[in-house]
Amino acid sequence: MAQQHHTQFGYRRHPDQDRAGDPVRHKVIVVGAGPVGLSLAIDLAQRGQQVVLLDDADRIGEGSRAICFSKRALEVWDRLGVGSRMVEKGVIWQVGKIFRGNDMVYRFDLLPETGHKMPAFINLQQYYAEAYLVDRVQQLPAIDLRWRNKVSALAQHNDHAVLTIDTPDGSYRLAADYVVACDGARSSLRGMVGAEFEGEVFEDQFLIADVKMTAEFPTERWFWFDPPFHAGQSALLHRQPDNVWRIDLQIGPDADPAVERLPENVRPRIERMLGHGEFSFEWISIYKFQCRRMQRFLHERVIFAGDSAHQVSPFGARGANSGLEDGENLAWKLDMILRGQAPASLLDSYEIERGLAADDNIRHSTRSTDFIAPHSKQERRLRDAVLALSQEVDFAKRMVNAGRLSVPSVYDSPLSTADVEAWEAGPRPGAHMLDAPLTSVGGEPLFLTDAFKAAGGGFVLLESANGAATTLPQGVHSIRIGPAAALRDAAGLFARRYDASPGSAYLLRPDGYVAARFKHPTHAAIETALARASGRA
Repeated sequence: MAQQHHTQFGYRRHPDQDRAGDPVRHKVIVVGAGPVGLSLAIDLAQRGQQVVLLDDADRIGEGSRAICFSKRALEVWDRLGVGSRMVEKGVIWQVGKIFRGNDMVYRFDLLPETGHKMPAFINLQQYYAEAYLVDRVQQLPAIDLRWRNKVSALAQHNDHAVLTIDTPDGSYRLAADYVVACDGARSSLRGMVGAEFEGEVFEDQFLIADVKMTAEFPTERWFWFDPPFHAGQSALLHRQPDNVWRIDLQIGPDADPAVERLPENVRPRIERMLGHGEFSFEWISIYKFQCRRMQRFLHERVIFAGDSAHQVSPFGARGANSGLEDGENLAWKLDMILRGQAPASLLDSYEIERGLAADDNIRHSTRSTDFIAPHSKQERRLRDAVLALSQEVDFAKRMVNAGRLSVPSVYDSPLSTADVEAWEAGPRPGAHMLDAPLTSVGGEPLFLTDAFKAAGGGFVLLESANGAATTLPQGVHSIRIGPAAALRDAAGLFARRYDASPGSAYLLRPDGYVAARFKHPTHAAIETALARASGRA
């Protein structure tokens, strides 16, 4: 196996460990320094919150693990100060092809239109993503990242929680107004609150092999049903940075994982696929599909996010991407509560919105799994009939499911104000903002997501400028776009994507989701929508 580059972080004793008597109390403790926990901590710190971040290890995780990060995830990371670095290192792609045997069933393009800052997807090994996030954490004094700090016990009280934490120097205790569990699928905190996953574990097994080689394959997602090199099963191929290629091979429910993951047994499979043996192994793993979630994400003062709250199969890249959406949804709400700008009940909307998102991801993931690995002979016959028909007619192509790719969640949320006027286009209340290219008065190009980031992370009124600006409630920033405004829609894409007639406006939440939209905004209407979106209605 090839050697991977890992950064090891040293344990350090913290003054909190020397505190006698009552434990030191913090506002927020995040448990788990994976992509979700790191991103959430950065988001809170950029909003001015002090965060303690605990991890039971002292190094970046091994293996590439999650590699596909969506446009939405990249927009989150761009706001957190690491998006450009992720894109520069990552492999950009947007085209996928699905094959049956040697024949292509169809191709798809995930971002056929131009005018977006971020690409549809990048492939990037998770250890790079985590390393870049740790670098960003180290730039933020508000985050206290403590390695080799393992939570071993939890006690809940009316207005706080107390954690017992094991370290190389022994145990100590910390108290927090809120604890956010981002400690992964094997979450210890989930057991401490007495909760379990509910859902389905699929029996079929899949082999992951990351191989290093020089290849002329295009940078696309290739998925095969019944390929000649792996008859009767499925296969997937993705390019990663550093000439590393991700290969997934279905191996069935009866395969012995300990035997199948041995390099000498994996090599013949990969040689049959590639037609040569000029490659080396970077990482080998075996996994089963799991589509499960906690019934509730809020347990008094403990909040669950990412894989600690829900699990989906990797086809569709919904795991890490949905976890990052969890973190962004939670960060601004927790910030407002801690500042006294919103009631604690605002957290109920986190459970509602991200619970619905988890259900949607599990539904899509389960359908993909059922199509890729049918449960019965009858299901397999139906699947094979769809594949055969898809080579002839378009409607069958839409039925082929090799993993529907992750897209931003859309919320039917009590925080959103329903439309009272007709819109021909644009993100509806509960949907995420769309990017668009803009120019400054001086002609400098920028994107709408850049302007949103520069607004400072609060509520924003996005206006199609028409004469005098609307009087805004306190705490709402303005982005005005128009011929007489600071930002111009030179390409006309903003107007098209937002059905932006002069004077119309969108109220955007701090996570970029649409709280309300108005053809003719008034101060009172904006105030009402703001109160609802803040949980004060």
